[in-house]
Parts: sequence; structure tokens; C-alpha cells
Amino acid sequence: MTKTRDREVWKSLRGIPEIYQNKVPPMDALRVFDIMAKARALEERLRKISKTEHGYFWVGGTGEEAFNVPLGLLVQKGQGPAFDYLHLHYRSGAILTAMGMPMIDAVRQMCSRATDRFSGGRNFVHHYSIPAWNVVPVSSTIETQYTMAPGTALAQKRFGGTGITIVNGGDAGTSEGDFATCLNWSSIPGRELPVLILVVNNQWGISTPFSEIRGEQTAIQRCGSYGIRWETVDGNDPTASWNALSAAIAYVRDTRKPFGLEAAVSRLHGHSSSSGGARVDEPDCFEAFKGQLIEQGTASEDQLETIYIGHEDEARKAFETVVREPLPTPDTIYDHIFAEENSWQP
Repeated sequence: MTKTRDREVWKSLRGIPEIYQNKVPPMDALRVFDIMAKARALEERLRKISKTEHGYFWVGGTGEEAFNVPLGLLVQKGQGPAFDYLHLHYRSGAILTAMGMPMIDAVRQMCSRATDRFSGGRNFVHHYSIPAWNVVPVSSTIETQYTMAPGTALAQKRFGGTGITIVNGGDAGTSEGDFATCLNWSSIPGRELPVLILVVNNQWGISTPFSEIRGEQTAIQRCGSYGIRWETVDGNDPTASWNALSAAIAYVRDTRKPFGLEAAVSRLHGHSSSSGGARVDEPDCFEAFKGQLIEQGTASEDQLETIYIGHEDEARKAFETVVREPLPTPDTIYDHIFAEENSWQP
């Protein structure tokens, strides 16, 4: 009979070891606000486009900026196993904005233009693919990214270095077998993988409340059953998110083992334009952080409003440029489906 593991080990799996919490770098609050403002202005422009003849469908991460912006700033950006791989989903726009994605790139995909650098105008908005940043193609299929993540993490484990794999998805998708597959393959004793497993919980699976389909309080606590350390964080608080993400990333980089982190966030505009995308009454992380900075005396209301208006203007100008750009032509429908013969380079 196999020896039963010490139950005390399982009890101690929640939380990030203190050694990593003590090494969290300071957060530049104004920089985080600036990028949150940029991400929010872009998202609002994309929603407006979806209501015109220039856009067909919108799905996005309005309300997730307080968690996604710190994550994007903490990524070790580059190409190849020495850098971080990102397996994202379609609410990850603020992560890419924080990493340096120009607004016009997202607008081009929203408007299905041939100039779309991610898919040539052939995919939904927020379906990114950036080889130079190890951003694995985003798919509309729910949570398949959790199955793919251990693959890049295994390559990084063999390669060495400090690069890690980061995978995120929504709470509803954790009901899929792909999530369990990620936990299983990332936690094999003696062969653990450097994966940061993120669940961004907005409490909704399209129109079904989280509380109606799950018995546990959080999805990420399932990590404990696999021997994976885990924690939760208020994803509407950028400072708390920065601290938790910094410590969790440091843990995975150092130990080369997985870690699970769940962020509680708001969903401010419904699931997508298919469900109307109307504003709902939930806490707004952007407005809350703005009020906090004003109260602390970090910046005045006029200063912060000027920052947002500047990004709003940039998003509008990007749209005015993009609508003059060409749509993809029928003869390109089969482009980039398969690799060209002998095109692979080591």
C-alpha cells in the first residue's frame, strides 16, 4: 500500500511563502493608473465600434484592469523558453496593453481589417497572437489554454533559466476537464512544472452565477488536492493584485513549481455584445483606484481626468485611421492556416 501523505502538508498549501512576500518590489501607482486608464479607454472604444457597421462582435475585460495591468507589467517579455509564455483568454486585453500593445492593433482586429497583425482580420477582438512576446494564440474555445500551458512549462523546465508559463481563464471554464489536466500535469511529484495558474473570477459563466454550479467557495482551492500552493486576491485592488502576483511569480520562478492564484473581479458590461453588453451595478476598480489616488494626494482629479481623456482621444484617432484601411480579400481566406512547406526555423 502506498504511504499516505502527511495531512499537515495539505493544510499548509494555502498562501505564498513569506520569503517571497518580503521581496515584492514597490508599485508605481501613477504608472498603473495610466495604463488602467488606457486599457479602459480602449475597451470603451471597442464596445462603441461593436454597435456600428465597422464592428461585428465585442467581448472584453472591462472591470479586470486592476488585476490584468499589474500582471502585464510583471511579465518577463521576450521570445523563446528563457522568457515567460502567456496562455490567455479573450478578457486579457489590459495585460497586452500593459506589455506595450498599441491601441491601434486592437482596433484593427475589432474592425476585421487586413492590417490586423494578429489574425489578418479573421478573428474576434482580443484574440491575440504575438510570437515575439511568447503570447500563444488566443482561442474562443473555453479553457483549452489550461491544457496547453504544461507543454511550454515542460520546455522551460528542460531549458533552465527563470522563464515561467502563465495561464489565465474564467471561473466558469474551470469546470472543464482542461483545468484538471493542467493541475495534474503541473504537479507530478518530482516533475513539477513552472506554471502560474490564474483564475479570474467574475462570478458569471455567461448568464449562470458561479454560486449555482460550484460547491466550493473558490475554484482555485482545487489546487490543494494536487499538492499545489494557492491563494486568492481582491482583483479589484491593484495594489493587492501587484503584491500577490509579484510574490507568486517569484515563487514559481525560484522553485520551478506551479502556483494557483484566483482574483475576484467585476464584470461591468455583461458577457459580450451578444448579451447586450449593458452596464451593470458592480464595483468599478478603475473609479475606485482613481478615488484612492485623489484621497491620498497622489494626484488631483483634474490630473487623472486629463490622463483618461488623452487615452480616449488616442483610441478615437486609432479608429478614424483604421476605418480607412482595407478589409481582407476572399483570396486570403486560407492564408496562415498551415505552415508553409520547409518554413520552420529552429
